[in-house]
Amino acid sequence: MAEAYIVDAVRAPVGRRGGGLSGAHPADLGAHVLSALMDRTKADPAAVEDVVFGCVDTVGPQAGDIARTCWLAAGLPEEVPGVTVDRQCGSSQQAVHFAAQAVLSGTSDLVVAGGVQNMSQIPIAYAMTAAEPLGFTQGPFAGSKGWASRYGDREVSQFNGAEMIARDWDLSREEMERFAYESHQRAIRAIDEGRFEREIVPYEGVTTDEGPRRDTTLEKMAGLKTLVDGGRLTAAVSSQISDGAAALLIASEQAVKDHGLTPRARIHHISARGEDPIRMLSAPIPATAHALKKTGMTIGDIDAVEINEAFAPVVLAWLKETGADPATTNPNGGAIALGHPLGATGARLMTTLLHELERTGGRYGLQTMCEGGGQANVTVIERL
Repeated sequence: MAEAYIVDAVRAPVGRRGGGLSGAHPADLGAHVLSALMDRTKADPAAVEDVVFGCVDTVGPQAGDIARTCWLAAGLPEEVPGVTVDRQCGSSQQAVHFAAQAVLSGTSDLVVAGGVQNMSQIPIAYAMTAAEPLGFTQGPFAGSKGWASRYGDREVSQFNGAEMIARDWDLSREEMERFAYESHQRAIRAIDEGRFEREIVPYEGVTTDEGPRRDTTLEKMAGLKTLVDGGRLTAAVSSQISDGAAALLIASEQAVKDHGLTPRARIHHISARGEDPIRMLSAPIPATAHALKKTGMTIGDIDAVEINEAFAPVVLAWLKETGADPATTNPNGGAIALGHPLGATGARLMTTLLHELERTGGRYGLQTMCEGGGQANVTVIERL
């Protein structure tokens, strides 16, 4: 049976909006992690058969197939192609899936997967309004007869979806704020203990994640205004706008032998599922159930989980439905503290998950995340 191995995984520190990475050209930020990946693995870059990168809002400096641009900006071989993936927040997790599928199918032996996003330069959802000069002023859904016949004029937004989850799972503001506070505390502990040092490649003086707030308190969170009138969510329980990049080398058994590589993990399972695009952010729940059924595993078999903290209710609802252990779910904090550079987050989570399994000696890790359109990817990896 064919196998797909993770040889190595690296990431840049996650920068705050307007922080240390804000001036970096996305191509240079992506090139940074690609160069580090090739240096660390000692793999022949000319043997790489494709570069699959996630990125959202591919306009301006992120346009023109940023995967290809990053590879070339790194000074790597011109004969290696690149392709950019957009599955919204799950773009670079999907990039890992595509790389693994290429290896598992036997059509490729060595593929790079990852993602990049500079949200300081290109604001979130900018691509949805970029066509306003052409007369498209209401986003991607307005004007579609098929969409309207199915979903009417119901509001489509991540904020609406998060509020719906908070309501549907009866999650109080206080419960969500306690979760957010714990995310910051876990991230700070991870930084102080050096847990991220092996996975981070410093970028021009930025050596660590900029998002965690050492001065935050539950009292400060309680004083914030809600995102919508009458709602439960505030900025404190939401992921941070961020800049970042991450990359992984995915190899077949033959490539491992040919290039003398030492794999660190095996990709045990990949899948994606969808559900209500209006509630949007609850898809990790059915997607996880689907993945566990396909693998014959239970949530108790999983030693560490990375689920993207787009909003606190996403993770809290998932925990309630799956029965997963909160202590091993985002044990080093999540996007509420560490940030969420959209197209890079999937690869960042995978990188952190791999290192956490190695740190703790765990065997299986599960990664999932909510995505625009009511979708979710699930990846299960096995530490070697």
